[in-house]
Amino acid sequence: MKADRLLSILLLLQTRGRVPAGELAERLEVSTRTVYRDIESLSASGVPVYAERGRHGGIALLPGFRTDVTGLTTDEARALFILAAQGAHAALGLDEALGSALRKVMAALPAPHRPAAELAGSRILVDPDRWMGGPRPAVDLGILHTAVFTDLRLRIRYRHSGETRLRTYTVDPYGLVAKAGTWYLVADRRGRPQLFRADRVASATLTDAPVRRRADVALAEVWQQLRRQVEDRPADVRVTARIRRDRLDLAVRILGGALTGPPRTGDGEDTGNGEEAGNGEDPRHGAGIGDGEDAGNEAGTGGGEDPRHEAVAGNGKGTGNDWATLDLAYPVLPAVRQLLQFGDSLEVLDPPEARQVMAEAAAALTAVYAADTPSA
Repeated sequence: MKADRLLSILLLLQTRGRVPAGELAERLEVSTRTVYRDIESLSASGVPVYAERGRHGGIALLPGFRTDVTGLTTDEARALFILAAQGAHAALGLDEALGSALRKVMAALPAPHRPAAELAGSRILVDPDRWMGGPRPAVDLGILHTAVFTDLRLRIRYRHSGETRLRTYTVDPYGLVAKAGTWYLVADRRGRPQLFRADRVASATLTDAPVRRRADVALAEVWQQLRRQVEDRPADVRVTARIRRDRLDLAVRILGGALTGPPRTGDGEDTGNGEEAGNGEDPRHGAGIGDGEDAGNEAGTGGGEDPRHEAVAGNGKGTGNDWATLDLAYPVLPAVRQLLQFGDSLEVLDPPEARQVMAEAAAALTAVYAADTPSA
């Protein structure tokens, strides 16, 4: 609607100062000609807005002009009050500030929108943490937070996944990212982007040198690049396995990103559970291929019910209808050992090399516990 667009232009100009007409058109998804017509409408309504030509020109408000209008619709008000769990704000020391800000926004909302905003806040909660994530190491984001906002280079002592010794790096921070309850520092090291888990940063010291970020590169862009590197690692080892049908839902949740397609049943139809793939954690991270950028989450659970109630047990081979077929991909052959957790409820069918890895791992486990087996 034109009224919403006019208000958006007004709020953008208040926030940004002088803004080129082309940028306004791109943000609002309209033509530049439409933007100029909207500026004329604002001016006709008494808003002191003007346009300047030239290389450094743009559209701006007269200095000192402000408006108290929030302009929020009912849906926008609801969106502000649907809050994620408070952990992220608490980690940054912003719990009290968040509460204060929301009270101010509520006071500024038009009276008709307040009930909807209050109801949304009390009826919907977004909890980003995994089920049964276990105790997490304490994380002090203080220095990292400061480095991000003061634009200074940072010297950290860091422990990579699978290592015990600490390494020292000087990095150029882009920002902090919270994913699935875990905080990451996104930074350039020697001009290349890298992820650092905050709970593996043993110490951090601000330097006096200004940050050296790459020009015109934003945090969101770097994060997406690093995320793709983690999720799109080559998985050239193709594995076919069969799983008991009563363990299929659990397997889909746990195996997550290792599945290359929906499970197949004995009657030639898929189970329809393919959309659950990805609710679990990426098992590739448990295969030891991660570094500072690894997600650090072993095979996890992501279903609504408590997976501890689905203890794995085997009761013989059963009939063909008792099984479903899984197609999986792993980056390295030893990673198939992840499937051992399903006991005899899962059998690797192909390739033979994967069956051999499973057999050797099972034999090693048997040897570990053989001493506890009572003599006949």
